[in-house]
Amino acid sequence: MGEATIRDVARRAEVSVASVSRALNGLNNVRGETRERIVAAAAELGYVPHAGARSLSLARAHAIGVVLPDLHGEFFSECVRGMDREASRRGYLLLLSNMHDDSEQAAVALRAMRGRVDGLLVMAPHIPPESLARALPAALPAVLINAPGEIASRPALRLDNRAGALAMVRHLLDGGYRHIVHIAGPEGNVDAQERAQGFRDALAELAPDMPVRIIAGDFNEAAGEAAARQILASGEPCDAVFAANDMMAIGCLHSLRQAGKRVPEDLAVAGFDDVPLARYLALTTIQVRIAEIGARAVSRLIDMLEGHGPGAPIELHAPELIARATTAARTGAAHG
Repeated sequence: MGEATIRDVARRAEVSVASVSRALNGLNNVRGETRERIVAAAAELGYVPHAGARSLSLARAHAIGVVLPDLHGEFFSECVRGMDREASRRGYLLLLSNMHDDSEQAAVALRAMRGRVDGLLVMAPHIPPESLARALPAALPAVLINAPGEIASRPALRLDNRAGALAMVRHLLDGGYRHIVHIAGPEGNVDAQERAQGFRDALAELAPDMPVRIIAGDFNEAAGEAAARQILASGEPCDAVFAANDMMAIGCLHSLRQAGKRVPEDLAVAGFDDVPLARYLALTTIQVRIAEIGARAVSRLIDMLEGHGPGAPIELHAPELIARATTAARTGAAHG
Protein backbone atom coordinates (compact mmCIF):
# COMPACT_ATOMS: atom_id res chain seq x y z
CA MET A 1 0.00 0.00 0.00
CA GLY A 2 1.30 3.49 -0.91
CA GLU A 3 1.56 6.46 1.40
CA ALA A 4 -1.75 7.76 2.78
CA THR A 5 -3.07 10.94 1.18
CA ILE A 6 -5.18 13.76 2.55
CA ARG A 7 -8.15 12.21 0.68
CA ASP A 8 -7.65 8.92 2.55
CA VAL A 9 -7.79 10.83 5.86
CA ALA A 10 -10.94 12.69 4.75
CA ARG A 11 -12.62 9.37 3.80
CA ARG A 12 -11.64 7.70 7.08
CA ALA A 13 -12.85 10.67 9.18
CA GLU A 14 -15.94 11.16 6.94
CA VAL A 15 -15.22 14.86 6.35
CA SER A 16 -14.16 17.05 3.44
CA VAL A 17 -10.53 17.43 2.34
CA ALA A 18 -10.82 21.13 3.30
CA SER A 19 -11.79 20.16 6.86
CA VAL A 20 -8.75 17.87 7.13
CA SER A 21 -6.49 20.67 5.89
CA ARG A 22 -7.96 23.19 8.35
CA ALA A 23 -7.76 20.78 11.30
CA LEU A 24 -4.18 19.66 10.65
CA ASN A 25 -3.04 23.27 10.19
CA GLY A 26 -4.41 24.23 13.60
CA LEU A 27 -7.09 26.60 12.33
CA ASN A 28 -9.97 27.46 14.65
CA ASN A 29 -12.97 26.82 12.40
CA VAL A 30 -13.21 23.07 13.00
CA ARG A 31 -15.35 21.64 15.81
CA GLY A 32 -13.35 19.95 18.60
CA GLU A 33 -15.01 16.56 18.08
CA THR A 34 -14.40 16.71 14.30
CA ARG A 35 -10.78 17.74 14.83
CA GLU A 36 -10.17 14.80 17.17
CA ARG A 37 -11.68 12.39 14.59
CA ILE A 38 -9.43 13.84 11.87
CA VAL A 39 -6.29 13.65 14.03
CA ALA A 40 -7.12 10.05 14.98
CA ALA A 41 -7.69 9.11 11.31
CA ALA A 42 -4.38 10.72 10.30
CA ALA A 43 -2.57 8.84 13.07
CA GLU A 44 -4.17 5.48 12.14
CA LEU A 45 -3.24 5.91 8.48
CA GLY A 46 0.24 7.27 9.22
CA TYR A 47 -0.55 10.32 7.10
CA VAL A 48 2.28 12.86 6.86
CA PRO A 49 1.53 16.18 5.12
CA HIS A 50 3.50 16.77 1.91
CA ALA A 51 6.95 18.14 2.83
CA GLY A 52 6.45 21.21 0.63
CA ALA A 53 3.07 21.90 2.19
CA ARG A 54 4.51 21.40 5.64
CA SER A 55 7.35 23.85 5.04
CA LEU A 56 4.81 26.39 3.71
CA SER A 57 2.77 25.86 6.85
CA LEU A 58 5.82 26.38 9.05
CA ALA A 59 6.81 29.46 7.07
CA ARG A 60 3.42 30.88 7.99
CA ALA A 61 4.36 31.16 11.67
CA HIS A 62 7.82 29.89 12.68
CA ALA A 63 6.54 30.60 16.16
CA ILE A 64 6.24 28.53 19.33
CA GLY A 65 3.55 29.15 21.90
CA VAL A 66 4.77 29.08 25.51
CA VAL A 67 2.14 28.82 28.25
CA LEU A 68 3.41 29.17 31.83
CA PRO A 69 1.66 29.30 35.22
CA ASP A 70 3.07 32.80 35.74
CA LEU A 71 5.45 35.23 34.07
CA HIS A 72 6.67 36.80 37.34
CA GLY A 73 9.77 35.81 39.26
CA GLU A 74 13.28 34.55 38.64
CA PHE A 75 12.28 30.94 37.98
CA PHE A 76 10.07 31.80 35.00
CA SER A 77 12.37 34.49 33.58
CA GLU A 78 15.24 31.98 33.68
CA CYS A 79 13.12 29.30 31.99
CA VAL A 80 12.07 31.73 29.23
CA ARG A 81 15.69 32.88 28.81
CA GLY A 82 16.71 29.30 27.99
CA MET A 83 13.72 28.81 25.67
CA ASP A 84 14.41 32.07 23.81
CA ARG A 85 18.09 31.26 23.34
CA GLU A 86 17.34 27.90 21.70
CA ALA A 87 14.35 29.19 19.69
CA SER A 88 16.41 32.09 18.29
CA ARG A 89 19.25 29.74 17.42
CA ARG A 90 16.86 27.62 15.37
CA GLY A 91 14.95 30.47 13.72
CA TYR A 92 11.74 30.52 15.78
CA LEU A 93 9.97 33.20 17.79
CA LEU A 94 8.24 32.71 21.14
CA LEU A 95 4.67 33.77 21.85
CA LEU A 96 4.13 33.90 25.64
CA SER A 97 1.00 33.54 27.71
CA ASN A 98 0.18 32.63 31.30
CA MET A 99 -2.65 30.79 33.02
CA HIS A 100 -2.16 31.31 36.78
CA ASP A 101 -4.06 28.73 38.87
CA ASP A 102 -7.14 28.08 36.81
CA SER A 103 -7.93 25.15 34.48
CA GLU A 104 -10.44 27.28 32.58
CA GLN A 105 -7.87 30.03 32.06
CA ALA A 106 -5.45 27.37 30.81
CA ALA A 107 -7.98 26.29 28.18
CA VAL A 108 -8.48 29.93 27.07
CA ALA A 109 -4.71 30.54 26.86
CA LEU A 110 -4.15 27.36 24.82
CA ARG A 111 -7.08 28.04 22.46
CA ALA A 112 -5.73 31.55 21.83
CA MET A 113 -2.52 30.01 20.45
CA ARG A 114 -4.26 28.02 17.68
CA GLY A 115 -3.52 29.29 14.19
CA ARG A 116 -0.72 31.53 15.49
CA VAL A 117 1.97 29.00 16.36
CA ASP A 118 3.39 25.75 15.02
CA GLY A 119 3.63 24.02 18.39
CA LEU A 120 3.27 24.50 22.13
CA LEU A 121 5.42 24.34 25.25
CA VAL A 122 3.22 24.03 28.31
CA MET A 123 4.36 24.20 31.93
CA ALA A 124 1.36 23.19 34.02
CA PRO A 125 2.35 21.63 37.36
CA HIS A 126 -0.95 22.82 38.85
CA ILE A 127 -3.51 21.70 36.21
CA PRO A 128 -5.10 18.22 36.58
CA PRO A 129 -3.96 15.96 33.69
CA GLU A 130 -7.50 15.32 32.39
CA SER A 131 -8.20 19.10 32.23
CA LEU A 132 -4.88 19.71 30.49
CA ALA A 133 -5.48 16.91 27.97
CA ARG A 134 -8.87 18.43 27.08
CA ALA A 135 -7.44 21.94 26.77
CA LEU A 136 -4.53 21.03 24.47
CA PRO A 137 -5.43 21.66 20.79
CA ALA A 138 -5.45 18.20 19.17
CA ALA A 139 -3.69 19.28 15.96
CA LEU A 140 -0.83 21.16 17.60
CA PRO A 141 2.34 19.30 18.61
CA ALA A 142 3.14 20.02 22.27
CA VAL A 143 5.89 19.31 24.80
CA LEU A 144 4.87 19.42 28.47
CA ILE A 145 7.14 20.59 31.29
CA ASN A 146 6.51 19.32 34.84
CA ALA A 147 2.93 18.31 34.09
CA PRO A 148 1.16 16.15 36.67
CA GLY A 149 0.87 12.62 35.28
CA GLU A 150 1.25 11.45 31.69
CA ILE A 151 -0.85 12.63 28.76
CA ALA A 152 -1.03 10.24 25.81
CA SER A 153 1.11 11.17 22.79
CA ARG A 154 2.48 14.33 24.48
CA PRO A 155 6.20 14.07 25.29
CA ALA A 156 7.18 15.57 28.62
CA LEU A 157 10.17 16.85 30.58
CA ARG A 158 9.98 16.14 34.30
CA LEU A 159 12.16 17.07 37.23
CA ASP A 160 13.14 14.40 39.76
CA ASN A 161 11.85 16.44 42.71
CA ARG A 162 11.94 13.55 45.17
CA ALA A 163 15.62 12.87 44.46
CA GLY A 164 16.34 16.56 45.07
CA ALA A 165 14.53 16.55 48.41
CA LEU A 166 16.36 13.37 49.47
CA ALA A 167 19.73 14.95 48.62
CA MET A 168 18.91 18.05 50.68
CA VAL A 169 17.73 16.13 53.76
CA ARG A 170 20.85 13.95 53.62
CA HIS A 171 23.04 17.08 53.35
CA LEU A 172 21.37 18.69 56.40
CA LEU A 173 21.61 15.53 58.49
CA ASP A 174 25.27 15.09 57.53
CA GLY A 175 25.84 18.70 58.64
CA GLY A 176 24.59 17.91 62.13
CA TYR A 177 21.08 19.36 61.86
CA ARG A 178 18.44 17.40 63.76
CA HIS A 179 15.25 19.52 63.75
CA ILE A 180 14.36 20.20 60.12
CA VAL A 181 11.18 22.00 59.05
CA HIS A 182 9.94 21.94 55.44
CA ILE A 183 8.07 24.91 53.93
CA ALA A 184 5.85 23.37 51.25
CA GLY A 185 4.73 24.90 47.96
CA PRO A 186 1.09 25.43 46.95
CA GLU A 187 -1.43 22.63 47.35
CA GLY A 188 -2.34 21.01 44.01
CA ASN A 189 1.07 21.80 42.44
CA VAL A 190 2.86 18.60 41.39
CA ASP A 191 6.36 20.00 42.06
CA ALA A 192 5.34 21.06 45.57
CA GLN A 193 3.69 17.68 46.24
CA GLU A 194 6.71 15.70 45.06
CA ARG A 195 9.15 17.84 47.08
CA ALA A 196 7.06 17.47 50.26
CA GLN A 197 6.72 13.72 49.68
CA GLY A 198 10.46 13.51 49.03
CA PHE A 199 11.04 15.26 52.39
CA ARG A 200 8.77 12.75 54.17
CA ASP A 201 10.39 9.78 52.44
CA ALA A 202 13.90 11.06 53.19
CA LEU A 203 13.17 11.40 56.91
CA ALA A 204 11.54 7.95 56.99
CA GLU A 205 14.66 6.47 55.38
CA LEU A 206 17.45 8.50 56.98
CA ALA A 207 16.06 9.72 60.34
CA PRO A 208 12.95 7.69 61.23
CA ASP A 209 12.85 9.08 64.80
CA MET A 210 12.69 12.69 63.60
CA PRO A 211 9.19 14.28 63.53
CA VAL A 212 7.90 15.34 60.11
CA ARG A 213 7.16 19.07 60.32
CA ILE A 214 5.72 20.78 57.25
CA ILE A 215 4.41 24.35 57.03
CA ALA A 216 2.10 25.30 54.14
CA GLY A 217 3.46 27.87 51.68
CA ASP A 218 2.83 29.11 48.13
CA PHE A 219 6.26 29.54 46.45
CA ASN A 220 6.31 33.33 47.18
CA GLU A 221 8.72 35.27 49.42
CA ALA A 222 5.95 36.34 51.80
CA ALA A 223 5.14 32.69 52.61
CA GLY A 224 8.78 32.14 53.61
CA GLU A 225 8.70 35.21 55.85
CA ALA A 226 5.45 34.02 57.50
CA ALA A 227 6.84 30.49 57.98
CA ALA A 228 9.96 31.85 59.70
CA ARG A 229 7.81 33.90 62.09
CA GLN A 230 5.68 30.82 62.79
CA ILE A 231 8.77 28.67 63.51
CA LEU A 232 10.20 31.26 65.93
CA ALA A 233 6.84 31.81 67.69
CA SER A 234 6.15 28.08 68.11
CA GLY A 235 8.96 27.53 70.60
CA GLU A 236 9.52 24.06 69.10
CA PRO A 237 13.14 23.14 68.38
CA CYS A 238 14.22 23.95 64.81
CA ASP A 239 17.78 24.18 63.57
CA ALA A 240 17.20 23.95 59.79
CA VAL A 241 14.56 25.12 57.31
CA PHE A 242 14.22 23.47 53.88
CA ALA A 243 11.94 25.54 51.66
CA ALA A 244 10.34 24.00 48.55
CA ASN A 245 11.72 26.83 46.41
CA ASP A 246 14.36 29.56 46.62
CA MET A 247 11.94 32.49 46.83
CA MET A 248 10.40 31.13 50.05
CA ALA A 249 13.91 30.40 51.37
CA ILE A 250 14.89 34.02 50.63
CA GLY A 251 11.79 35.29 52.46
CA CYS A 252 12.66 33.03 55.39
CA LEU A 253 16.26 34.35 55.47
CA HIS A 254 14.95 37.92 55.57
CA SER A 255 12.58 37.23 58.50
CA LEU A 256 15.20 35.33 60.51
CA ARG A 257 17.75 38.11 60.11
CA GLN A 258 15.13 40.73 61.08
CA ALA A 259 14.50 38.71 64.24
CA GLY A 260 18.23 38.82 65.06
CA LYS A 261 18.87 35.17 64.22
CA ARG A 262 22.19 34.13 62.70
CA VAL A 263 22.21 31.89 59.63
CA PRO A 264 23.44 29.16 59.83
CA GLU A 265 24.63 29.38 63.47
CA ASP A 266 21.07 29.57 64.88
CA LEU A 267 19.14 28.11 61.94
CA ALA A 268 20.30 26.79 58.59
CA VAL A 269 18.20 27.69 55.51
CA ALA A 270 18.01 25.86 52.17
CA GLY A 271 15.90 26.20 49.03
CA PHE A 272 15.19 24.46 45.72
CA ASP A 273 15.68 25.66 42.07
CA ASP A 274 18.96 27.66 42.20
CA VAL A 275 17.58 30.90 40.78
CA PRO A 276 20.39 33.37 39.92
CA LEU A 277 19.82 35.35 43.15
CA ALA A 278 20.57 32.26 45.29
CA ARG A 279 24.29 32.42 44.47
CA TYR A 280 24.55 36.05 45.63
CA LEU A 281 22.84 35.21 48.94
CA ALA A 282 25.09 32.14 49.45
CA LEU A 283 21.91 30.04 49.67
CA THR A 284 22.25 26.26 49.70
CA THR A 285 19.79 24.86 47.19
CA ILE A 286 18.93 22.15 44.69
CA GLN A 287 20.00 23.19 41.21
CA VAL A 288 17.51 22.28 38.48
CA ARG A 289 19.23 24.13 35.57
CA ILE A 290 16.05 25.98 34.72
CA ALA A 291 17.37 27.63 31.55
CA GLU A 292 18.70 24.29 30.26
CA ILE A 293 15.31 22.62 30.75
CA GLY A 294 13.64 25.48 28.85
CA ALA A 295 16.14 25.14 25.99
CA ARG A 296 15.75 21.35 25.92
CA ALA A 297 11.96 21.63 25.72
CA VAL A 298 12.27 23.97 22.71
CA SER A 299 14.77 21.64 21.06
CA ARG A 300 12.44 18.63 21.43
CA LEU A 301 9.46 20.55 20.07
CA ILE A 302 11.33 21.90 17.02
CA ASP A 303 12.69 18.41 16.29
CA MET A 304 9.06 17.20 16.21
CA LEU A 305 7.99 20.10 13.98
CA GLU A 306 10.81 19.34 11.57
CA GLY A 307 9.80 15.71 11.16
CA HIS A 308 11.85 13.88 13.79
CA GLY A 309 10.18 11.52 16.23
CA PRO A 310 9.00 12.78 19.61
CA GLY A 311 11.65 10.74 21.41
CA ALA A 312 11.16 9.30 24.90
CA PRO A 313 7.67 9.95 26.29
CA ILE A 314 9.11 11.24 29.57
CA GLU A 315 12.58 12.71 29.96
CA LEU A 316 13.55 12.89 33.64
CA HIS A 317 16.05 15.56 34.69
CA ALA A 318 18.11 14.90 37.83
CA PRO A 319 18.73 17.97 40.02
CA GLU A 320 21.99 18.57 41.89
CA LEU A 321 22.74 19.74 45.44
CA ILE A 322 24.61 23.07 45.62
CA ALA A 323 25.96 23.54 49.17
CA ARG A 324 26.67 27.14 50.18
CA ALA A 325 27.13 29.11 53.41
CA THR A 326 23.52 29.03 54.70
CA THR A 327 23.87 25.36 55.71
CA ALA A 328 27.49 25.22 56.87
CA ALA A 329 28.08 22.09 58.94
CA ARG A 330 27.76 22.37 62.71
CA THR A 331 30.83 21.76 64.83
CA GLY A 332 30.77 19.49 67.86
CA ALA A 333 27.55 17.91 69.11
CA ALA A 334 24.23 18.43 67.35
CA HIS A 335 22.26 21.31 68.85
CA GLY A 336 18.77 20.94 70.25
